[in-house]
Amino acid sequence: MKYLHLIWAALFRRKTRTILTLVSIIAAFLLFGMLDAVRTGFDQAGNSANGAERLQTGSRLSFIQTLPQSLEAQIAQVPGVKMVTYANWFGGAYQDPHNQVFSFAVEPNYLDLYPEMEVSAAERKAFDTTRTGALVGEKLAQRFHWKVGDKIPMQSTIFPNREGSKNWTFDIVGILHSKDKKSGGFYDQMFLLNWKYFDETTPYNRGQVGWYVTRVTDVNQADRVAKAIDAISANSDHETRTQTEAAATASWMKQLADIGLIVISIMGAVFFTLLLLSGNTMMQAVRERTSELAVLKTIGFSSRSVLAMVLAESVLLLLLGGVLGLALAMLVVGGVHSAMGGAIPMAPVDAGIWLHGVLLMIAAGLLVGALPAMRAMRLNIVDALAGR
Repeated sequence: MKYLHLIWAALFRRKTRTILTLVSIIAAFLLFGMLDAVRTGFDQAGNSANGAERLQTGSRLSFIQTLPQSLEAQIAQVPGVKMVTYANWFGGAYQDPHNQVFSFAVEPNYLDLYPEMEVSAAERKAFDTTRTGALVGEKLAQRFHWKVGDKIPMQSTIFPNREGSKNWTFDIVGILHSKDKKSGGFYDQMFLLNWKYFDETTPYNRGQVGWYVTRVTDVNQADRVAKAIDAISANSDHETRTQTEAAATASWMKQLADIGLIVISIMGAVFFTLLLLSGNTMMQAVRERTSELAVLKTIGFSSRSVLAMVLAESVLLLLLGGVLGLALAMLVVGGVHSAMGGAIPMAPVDAGIWLHGVLLMIAAGLLVGALPAMRAMRLNIVDALAGR
């Protein structure tokens, strides 16, 4: 750009003010990158080639309502169903209620529907034959320094045992490994226990199932199969709602919290404040250079050229801070994801997030620079040089 050196000099005319403004912009786009990574991670939960073949069936009323175990045989008879299994949420915590663990009581064939998870044949057999056996994710085992053969005390935040205590004991018989290390962090954090042991030990279940998972023979027939499954319990006291795994995961997340709304609300407040701050910086910068802008017009710069230079200065300010902020977000998101072992769904700061971020930088720069640029364009040379 022919006048880049002039724009750069004008931008850093007051170095302290510009640097402080840049820090604010960096912080805003760091937050944008991290929150958008979390939003994208939650949106992508359940989206996989294997997940496309799976349907989840839960209570139409609420995800905390249980369903009768007898539905399994009926669902298995639906044309297009290849395999069906079920699970219950256990609500486990280790040593402290704050150490929440993704723990589920599952039927023996649960792993057959999730080829994303690997476990050795010997450990799988041990899980099937050990009443108190448990399979734990690789990252979860590393987090708490567990190994095969350990006896683990686990608290359930929901279900007491026969004695009325919420303290349970399990024997680790195997370690779960995720095939896809990039998107399978959730599986590496899982704790699976035997559904039969769970059902026989707590008096609050008695043959009830949290949800069913079904593998269909043809993904193109998934909608028809889902409707057929829901028709089984229509007009009963346990009506069901069957969805694809991705849709069920999104629905479950929204019942806990609307991640998208939370992200938009936070970022709306952050960028509103950022626009005010950046706009004030640009207004002060143009006001201080009134005579200089008048000189530019005097030596032949057109009003449109002055307008373009001020807008370019504003956009450059947002781009400098925004690019640094997103670059920092890439490092932070990668570090947080590794430290958490994938427990929190976080997508990488990829090209999509960068594209949204750059467009946001340009739009914010134009918006912030519009008013001072218009003022500079309409500047009267005589009045400006006279200090009026």
